Amino acid sequence: MTTTSLGKVYIADRIWIAVALLHQQLCLRRDFTKDEIRKKMEDEGLADGVDRGSINVHLNEHCVANVAPSTGKYRMLYETSPGGNLRLFRPGDFTYATRYQKRKPSKIVPKREEIPPQYWQLLDWYETWSKESHAQDAPINWEDDPLIRLIGSGKHIWADEHADEYVNRLREEPA
Repeated sequence: MTTTSLGKVYIADRIWIAVALLHQQLCLRRDFTKDEIRKKMEDEGLADGVDRGSINVHLNEHCVANVAPSTGKYRMLYETSPGGNLRLFRPGDFTYATRYQKRKPSKIVPKREEIPPQYWQLLDWYETWSKESHAQDAPINWEDDPLIRLIGSGKHIWADEHADEYVNRLREEPA
């Protein structure tokens, strides 16, 4: 069954669609305010027929992986600072422990058959984006950093003298 009407699309899926569209359109941005997400939902017609309070609860807790859940235990969004901006969840992001469910895994992306066909490309885009952007956050290879490689390069200067003694001697010398 293919869903074409937004009336049957879950609020969490509507929010995910809006955030995915923001990521695509503003690809240099890391995250988005909740107001920007609500505005995108309105612009796309994704907020039609949905109570603003329900959207707020989803943006504040139901969909956010690193926030303690009440009832909704989705992992569709990630809060980049406490009470702050949001971005799409990526595998490997910190998840609040009680969001893990034994019987059924937490929802990360909408099911293709549960969203309108015009948004299906977002699911394909997300698969690539989540891997690429995760790679950008990979640990830094400090051995390649020219400043880090300088560590210890001047230690021969203080080889005969303790560092504190050297500093005290410098302070005593007339300027």
